[in-house]
Amino acid sequence: MKEKGIFITFEGCEGCGKTTQIGLLAEYLQRASRSVVVTREPGGTAIGEMVRHLLIESSGADNMFPETELLLFAASRAQLVREVIFPSLKEGKVILCDRFLDSTTVYQGVARRLASEPVRAINTFAVGELMPDLTIVIDISADESLLRVQRRTKGKYDRMEKESIDFYRKVREGYLCLAQQCPERFVLVDGSLEIKKLSRQIWEIVSARFLPK
Repeated sequence: MKEKGIFITFEGCEGCGKTTQIGLLAEYLQRASRSVVVTREPGGTAIGEMVRHLLIESSGADNMFPETELLLFAASRAQLVREVIFPSLKEGKVILCDRFLDSTTVYQGVARRLASEPVRAINTFAVGELMPDLTIVIDISADESLLRVQRRTKGKYDRMEKESIDFYRKVREGYLCLAQQCPERFVLVDGSLEIKKLSRQIWEIVSARFLPK
């Protein structure tokens, strides 16, 4: 009998360690004989990666309006859902996604202050009825987030990393609010923990929820 597909997303402020923890969780899952797909937002497909360049890396995007940003993120997400996530779930794979629709709710809705109803409607249009089975929010303070970005980039910031400390605070507050509102889907973990200790904690959460005893 084919195993049920599992969709797990990782969220958090810039520099919180999502990419590292996704890689470590993928290793745990593979050792447990699960087929894993690792993907990211924006990106994850040829079209999505082109959109990612526009959103994050292009020097010509500094004057992008929040509404444009919202729609570009949604376009990349719509492609990823239909090209990668839906087919992988049907094949019984575990999908680990670096950001998903909650990033839009927080970054464009809360931090950019776009009205919640258009953000919700566009998110729904992009993903249909698909929602993550589990969303892991790696929580760090806004000050720590900014410090980690500075260390990582050495002054060569992408468009999202250039934001102010106030923006970072709003992002963190948005994630904390979502986690409080939807505890059945969200799990909040402490991003200040040592990398291996945090990875074991995440593995315990995932294995207890999804893998047979």
